[in-house]
Amino acid sequence: MNKREYIDEAEKDLLHTYNRYQIVFEKGEDVHLFDTDGKKYIDFAAGIAVSALGYSNDEYKNALKNQVDKLLHISNLYYNPPIVAAAEAVKRISTMDRVFFTNSGTEAIEGALKAAKKYAYTRDGFAGHEIIAMEDSFHGRSIGSLSVTGNAHYREAFEPLMPGVKFAKFNDLDSVKALVNKKTCAIIMETVQGEGGIYPATEEFIKGVRKICDENDILLILDEIQCGMGRTGNMFAWQGYGVKPDIMTLAKALGCGVPVGAFLMTEKVAKQSLVPGDHGTTYGGNPFVGAAVSKVIEIFEKENIVEHVKEVGAYLEKTLDGFKEKYDFVTDRRGLGLMQGLEVAVSPYEVSAKCLEKGLVVITAGSNVMRFVPPLVITKTDVDEMAEILDNVFQEFAQ
Repeated sequence: MNKREYIDEAEKDLLHTYNRYQIVFEKGEDVHLFDTDGKKYIDFAAGIAVSALGYSNDEYKNALKNQVDKLLHISNLYYNPPIVAAAEAVKRISTMDRVFFTNSGTEAIEGALKAAKKYAYTRDGFAGHEIIAMEDSFHGRSIGSLSVTGNAHYREAFEPLMPGVKFAKFNDLDSVKALVNKKTCAIIMETVQGEGGIYPATEEFIKGVRKICDENDILLILDEIQCGMGRTGNMFAWQGYGVKPDIMTLAKALGCGVPVGAFLMTEKVAKQSLVPGDHGTTYGGNPFVGAAVSKVIEIFEKENIVEHVKEVGAYLEKTLDGFKEKYDFVTDRRGLGLMQGLEVAVSPYEVSAKCLEKGLVVITAGSNVMRFVPPLVITKTDVDEMAEILDNVFQEFAQ
């Protein structure tokens, strides 16, 4: 089929929940993508911060092929070697104590919320506890994760949602303090807000929230689904602040394309929260995803991905700062490492579409931000290639 036939067939068969770009990607190589017409694109979206290793890591691909020949699935009624190795690896890099593997980031959020509620129920002997979340946050599309997503537009059609959720202002500690009461069992937030516009937590804010939690036996849940796994220049963004969560959620780059998420917790939370019968999953943590997680972490450590992100991330920041200086409609640059945003006074969606036409894949965040979340293996040369295309596009908007 040609591109038009693929698109027409998809629109006939798939539920229309995405306004997709009129493009059909067929394959990837290094940090480039190719469509069905053979056109080459440099990828600065990585499947929304998923494909951290790019598209040509043979060691990763061979690990998946080898596991396919052994065993794909056995259910959580039994143990399997790959998930045991994956659990040890993710615990080691996070210094957390217990892990539950899920199929997605949304499911990781669901498990984290349940663990927090069960912790408070075990401690107090009654239900009805409350959770503080952040305005402009994004945690997923299921009913539970929507309940703690701070965007009314996403929530309103599906109400009533999970009760007992209050929203504070991100990076406003007083707004958090004003919502804390005896029913509060958890505070949940992204360490770096992604969909909300690429806003890192300030050090004062995240340390202040940690202090509130410590003083009131409230659990701190940090959502590292997008900003975790090396993207900010630390394996997890919270490590750059020296603030450890009680519960952490992961997904995206954890599997580098294989659908897998996880929520992790301290031993203190584990001992007082979920027990057999409280939570489960048929597919979560099967041998195939276990092989993927283990190999991803092995490659990250062997190739020193975090240090590479620090180096190239600094170069990307400098490059993007140059656009702020050059174009009046570029009003801000913010982010950490290889999770960067350019705030623009023109339509970011139109910019993104124009970039695609010229061979650059870049996505948006919020209503006015260009989001740059490329594979973590990009080089300075790749940044230069991106910048040349983006500059050509920006020149059109400057006229």
